[in-house]
Amino acid sequence: MGDQRVVEGAATQASSTPTGQYPGVEEKSRPGQRINIDGKNYSTIKEGLAYILVPLDSTVESEKGRTPKGSGTSQTVFYNPIQQFNRDLSVLAIRAFGEEYLAARRDEFFKKQPRLSKKRSRPFSEAEQKEISHHTVEEKVQGVQDDTVATESFSAASESCSRQMAEQKSVMPQFRILDALSATGLRALRYVQEIPFVTTVTANDLSSDAAKSIQTNVQHNRLQEKIKVSQGTAQSHMYSLMDKPSKYHVIDLDPYGTAVPFLDAALQALSRGGLLCVTCTDAGVFASTGYPEKAFALYGGVSSKGAHSHEVGLRLILHAISTCAAKYGLAMEPLLSLSIDFYARVFVRIRYSPNEVKFLAGKTMLVYNCDQGCGSWATQPLVSTRELEDKAGQKFNKYSLALGPVASSFCEHCGTKTHLSGPMFAGPLHSRPFIERILASLPAADSDTYATKPRIEGMLQTALEEDLDLMNEATNAPCPPNSNRTSSWKKDPHPFFVIPSYLAKVLHCATPPENALRGALRHLGYRVTRSHIKGGSIKTNAPWNAIWDVMREWVRQKSPIKEDALREGSAGWAIMNQKVQAGQPISINTNGAVKDDKAAENNPRITTATNFIPHAASSKGRRSVIFDETLGASKPRNRLVRYQLNPARNWGPMSRARGTGDAHNPRDSTDPKAFESPVEVTVANNVDTEKQISKKRDRDEVEQTDINEGEPASKRLREDEIDNIAKPKT
Repeated sequence: MGDQRVVEGAATQASSTPTGQYPGVEEKSRPGQRINIDGKNYSTIKEGLAYILVPLDSTVESEKGRTPKGSGTSQTVFYNPIQQFNRDLSVLAIRAFGEEYLAARRDEFFKKQPRLSKKRSRPFSEAEQKEISHHTVEEKVQGVQDDTVATESFSAASESCSRQMAEQKSVMPQFRILDALSATGLRALRYVQEIPFVTTVTANDLSSDAAKSIQTNVQHNRLQEKIKVSQGTAQSHMYSLMDKPSKYHVIDLDPYGTAVPFLDAALQALSRGGLLCVTCTDAGVFASTGYPEKAFALYGGVSSKGAHSHEVGLRLILHAISTCAAKYGLAMEPLLSLSIDFYARVFVRIRYSPNEVKFLAGKTMLVYNCDQGCGSWATQPLVSTRELEDKAGQKFNKYSLALGPVASSFCEHCGTKTHLSGPMFAGPLHSRPFIERILASLPAADSDTYATKPRIEGMLQTALEEDLDLMNEATNAPCPPNSNRTSSWKKDPHPFFVIPSYLAKVLHCATPPENALRGALRHLGYRVTRSHIKGGSIKTNAPWNAIWDVMREWVRQKSPIKEDALREGSAGWAIMNQKVQAGQPISINTNGAVKDDKAAENNPRITTATNFIPHAASSKGRRSVIFDETLGASKPRNRLVRYQLNPARNWGPMSRARGTGDAHNPRDSTDPKAFESPVEVTVANNVDTEKQISKKRDRDEVEQTDINEGEPASKRLREDEIDNIAKPKT
């Protein structure tokens, strides 16, 4: 039986391709094309420059209850459209890394061979030119002997030229990539076709069905020479390269769940100075406090509760990578660390540098978090690292135990008890030169190939602006490109961020506009920017005392509250009415109220006040708080898509992919109820009308729900912030 190719909306066309051969991209494959290979029907899906073949029965049997409503496409275990942003970003990041890596390798090669470089670039001297002309005159006189001399000279020159060409070929280093958990092989296909200097890509997967699918897709794209298909555990494959010179320059770990079990093996198979790309989708562990014991077992630290929990999750992942690498004298340099939708994606460079490993303890911290009160935090480094000079003027690093604790068991701002989280990575999350190289390559990137290009540009630009140390104090604009961190041991002095709606929630007042709060902080001389993690976030170097001073002044000037709006003993009441003495506990019951009416009078920690006057207004020598929205407004940047809204309802991760012979796979069951769940039944019994869908969509656009915290990320959006949000396509 010959292969059949059926295009949607067209009649069936018989192909002359014999059974077992794969109609490839040379025959102009098209998205949605139906192909029959060995009696099995496939549908063609295009992403980037690659085509993958998805079994038609798998496309029909999408994961019920997990398919985004209104998307018009099925969401299957064979192809996950949710991760296209991840794949587009990975291609651009690896390309930017590879260009720098190969250039450095070539420069290193020529530095080791100065004679070779001189021979190629040095012009002839006057003495050599005279000697050449003298030989030319003699050759003319010698007559017949000229032919012999010329032949010998030509042979020597040809041999030298051939030798130099061979040396040039040897200078071009290899660039090998491992897609350790490849599934369909889509990443491997895109890496080969969209990164020109890639020599080989290995696509590995444990499942035999996945390995067959990868092989089918590789043959369909005619890339058998550059892609090697491997079946087996990712750990065993990477450990097999421990003592071999042909290690990978880039290793991509994109598992379902956490990538921690693969880290140690990846470090053994990664070339020195190589790039490690890690994806973790278990945000319920690393970005919430629901499973502290599991978070510690996987990442070596405990997460925090609050608006900044996803940044804590990023730092826990980096902590797990850095501590795993430090055992082998390997230093980790974060190039790009992003919290995207429901997962985290980090790109780190791994170098062999025992000296830099010594800085790791100084770039590790604990966090005291007032998660049940005002939401403030205080950081505690594990080791103190200082740069000193000896008598000769030579600089050296001094390591000593850090002074602790930096905070008491009760919050200094509201008196509520604090909780401990960490240890976690305390260094910078990004490398500015690396992000700039990716942004520089975006204008030349094809929008059809990189469909998520607008979101990539917006998120990278936001991540570039996160570093407050690189912001100009006067203009709050990024410093020139030549500005960078001076020492690799310095930690991030201003981690995390605040959200105005969370601050207003504590004081039970109206939420201040983002530009107004920014303007007030900038007027006081503080630097202000935003975080890529959440819309409406404010990242600043202002201490929490200054932030609450500004909020108290906001209540006094702009949004007065009723006297009975705050219950006695609550965090907001404590912030508005008294100056807390650190170390004194609050006598509060589970409802947040003072147990005894006289407790406030008898507690020396509480100093009551009849009116709400902030410290900033009553202290001498301090600047007044002015809510200048013009000063707080950001410069327009061509309407960047900084924060992407979910393109459809129920947007999120799919279930773990299982093989066809898995006994736990509900698809193997003949009972149709095996595909249903209580949530699906509820949705099926409550079909929304068009008006209801429209109302819910409008509500979802202005109030996003955090997956792990279960509470609104922001109560409202600014008008200029809405312009930065990509609306879902209809």
